This record gives sequence, C-alpha cells and structure tokens, in this order.
Amino acid sequence: MENGVREGALAPGATLPPVRRLASELGVAPTTVAAAYAILRRRGVVETAGRRGTRIRTRPATAPRTAAVVAIPPGARDLSHGEPDTALLPPLAPVLSRLAPEPYGYADDMVLPAVRALAVRRLESDGVPVEALTLCHGALDAIERSLVTRVRPGDRVAVEDPAWANLLDLLAALGVEPVGVAVDEDGPVPSAVAAAIGRGVTAMVVTSRAHNPTGGAISGSRAAELREVLAGRDVLVIEDDHAAELAGVPLAPLAGATPHWVLVRSVSKPYGPDLRCALLAGDPATVARVDGRRRLGPGWVSRLTQRIVAELWQDPSVDALIAHAAHEYDARRGALLGALRAAGVSATGRTGLNVWVPVTDETAAVTALRDGGIVVAPGSRYRVDTGPGVRITASTLPVADAAEVASAVASAVTARLAPHR
Repeated sequence: MENGVREGALAPGATLPPVRRLASELGVAPTTVAAAYAILRRRGVVETAGRRGTRIRTRPATAPRTAAVVAIPPGARDLSHGEPDTALLPPLAPVLSRLAPEPYGYADDMVLPAVRALAVRRLESDGVPVEALTLCHGALDAIERSLVTRVRPGDRVAVEDPAWANLLDLLAALGVEPVGVAVDEDGPVPSAVAAAIGRGVTAMVVTSRAHNPTGGAISGSRAAELREVLAGRDVLVIEDDHAAELAGVPLAPLAGATPHWVLVRSVSKPYGPDLRCALLAGDPATVARVDGRRRLGPGWVSRLTQRIVAELWQDPSVDALIAHAAHEYDARRGALLGALRAAGVSATGRTGLNVWVPVTDETAAVTALRDGGIVVAPGSRYRVDTGPGVRITASTLPVADAAEVASAVASAVTARLAPHR
C-alpha cells in the first residue's frame, strides 16, 4: 500500500477495505492485514477514521512521485489554504540589492552574530528568556528537531484539539500518539493539560498566538494558570509562535515553566514562506541536542538567508509593511467573524489568518460550500477528539466580500447530503 501511495494509485483520503474483506480477497489471515495496517499507521501513511474505517492520510509520510494538488473548481474562491496574502509580504528586491555577502566556510558560526543579537533583542522584548538560541528551517523543522530530543516512537505528546494539521501529520510520521487538549480563545484549558500530563505525555506542543485553526491566543492570565499546572513536570514544552509580528496580541510565553522547553518563532508568515528560517530559543541542553543533530545533516540555515532576515529586521520601511499587514489581517478576519455572527453562525478567530466554524455535519458543510463556489478546509484534518468543524482562511478575503461568504456558510452549516441510492 505504501508503494500504491508513492505510485499514485492510492490518493490521500482514500478509504481502505475493511480488514476481513481485504483478508478474504488476498487469501490471508485477518491478523496479517491488521498487522499491516498497524505498520502503516506507525509509519504515518494511514489513519483510523472511526466508523469510516482506515484511510490514507491527507498528507501521508511518503511522497508520491507526482505531488498531490488539491483541486479547486474553476471559478471557486479558495478559502482553504491557510497561507498569508502574498500581496502583503514585504518585497525582497530592495534587500537583495543591498547585500554583498562575504563567503563563509563550513566551520563558521551556525548563527551569524548580527542575527543572534537581533533575535535575542526581539525575543527578550517579548519576555522570552534566551538561555540558548539556534536557527532551524521553518517552524515544523524546529518542532520536529525539538521533539526527537526527548520523544520516541510509541510515546504520547499533548497537542491542542483541534491542532495544526501539519503537526498531526508529523506526529504520525514519528510514530507518536497525539493526546488532545481542549482549547478556547485563551489557549489550552488548564484542566485538559493536567489530564494529558496524567496520561504520561513526554512533550506538549502549544501555539502561542494565532492558533491554527481556531485563532486562539494564550492570554497572560491563562499563561499563569498553565505555569502552575506545568511546574515541576518532566515534560518538554514546545511553543509555536509562528505568526509573531502578525499576531496582533502580546506574547504570553510559557518559556521556563518546565526544565525542558523551546519557543519557536518562524519568519515565514510575516516575511515570506520562502525564507525557511525559524528562531529556536530554549534550555541549553535541548538547544545543544538540536544543534548537534542538525550538524549531522544540513549543518546550518543558509547564511545568505540569515543576512536577508537581518536586513528585514533592521529596515523601518519593512516594519511599517508588517504592521500594515497585521492590521489588514485583523480587519479581514474581523469582518468575516462579524458577518458570521450576524448570520447566526458560531465561530472563533481572535487572532491569525483563519476562522473556525463548528458544524454538525462536516462533509455536508464542505460539500455545500464547494457546490456554491467556496472551498474551505474540512475540520477532520485538525481534530483529535473534538467535534466537527470547518476552517475558513480569511487572509485573502476582502472585507467587502465577508457578508457574501458568511451567508453561504450560514446556509451550508444546515445542509444535509442527499442520501446515497
């Protein structure tokens, strides 16, 4: 089956035959098929979808020879992508024209001194104690490298529920069991975090601000509550501050609440996805382990990329563009939230690029919206145990179009699929 995914014969989301039926077709024992499915689950290729059986993951941990692209119907409005508006990213041409990078060798510093100084200043101004610092190739790379310093296949890791879909895919690829933690607009619910710790989690991944998909952000009072729950626990706490300057609310870090911790801050959302660079601050032992493992692979984040990031951080005109982008995202998301609520639709999205809408029938809602020319992301990609919903990306939705989209969503959340014949 893994070959089938790689060759394109089994598409992401495809449902696999029930164990007994496939065993009968292949002429083998059901235990053999069940064991094969279990191996594929551990490898992150398939997932169990409750009563819907076993299916290929939306992003299986094996790459097809031809990249899978989600088909957007012609003329449809794509509100499923979860990405920043490229029109709001700062242009790189002025920065590149000023660069005259000197050549570097293999043994030079992995983090340029100027980048380190700027990064420490930015993090400390947000209340993050910078005991140690390194760079990784984006937020997910930083999270993975942090996880593998403490987590082994079969371990349990606490995640927000719903959680960032890429994180759930990563945990599946690592052979790790996600333990869902309920969230609200102020972040993870303390009692749910305590319950997850009681289940023996090795690590916990939380989103500082602009939670994807719900838009929650850890408030100062919630951070204080979570620190009490985490105090003295032997749990690696990973904070994902991916939105950073775009979040629109202050950072309330958990850094240092446990002996092992990291805070990850990507530059991709504010400055551009092609800048594969993320800061990783944390306790010295964890950061040293991350650095040590990376030395055996890519070695370092390109120093040319680092120079570009440093230039962006020091340019007042770029600061103004980022502030404008943050304001625009707030306006677009706020307009959609207001229109949804006016239409009688419950939704969340206090910060970030997305809005989360709980629904009764996820498939019906996604289908009805698609048939009406609007593509949203099904909540199944993000959920562990929480109820169904859809994620709507507001980052590219003009304020003037919010009411039209909200009306379509209001109709879709009450839609029912026609019965199969």
